[in-house]
Amino acid sequence: MSAVTTTIAADAPVATLINVFTVQEDRQRQLVDVLVRATDEVMRNVPGFVAANIHAGTDGTRVVNYAQWRSADAIHAMLDDPAAQEHMREAAAIADHFEPHLYTVESVHHR
Repeated sequence: MSAVTTTIAADAPVATLINVFTVQEDRQRQLVDVLVRATDEVMRNVPGFVAANIHAGTDGTRVVNYAQWRSADAIHAMLDDPAAQEHMREAAAIADHFEPHLYTVESVHHR
C-alpha cells in the first residue's frame, strides 16, 4: 500500500477538519506533543483517516490541527470513538480555547 500524503485541492475527495487551539506559551509544546501522540496512537487507525498536520504558531499561543478524512461521516464517527475522546479531553485540558470546524477547499493557488 502506498503512503497517502496531504494534498490540498479544490476537487479532493476528502473532508477537512481544522481545529485552532489557543494555548499559553509555556504549554504549546505540551499540546503539540499530545496531538502528535494522539494522531500516532489513535487517529491514524480510525477508519476514514487520511492525514493530519500539526502546526505550532510562531508566537507560541496557537496550535492548529489540519486533518483530512474520507468524509464528514468519518469525522463524526471519530468524535464518537472513546479512545479519540480520551485524547481530545487531554488536549482540551491543556488549551485555553479550541475551535474545530469542517471546511471545504474552495481554491488553491501555486506559482
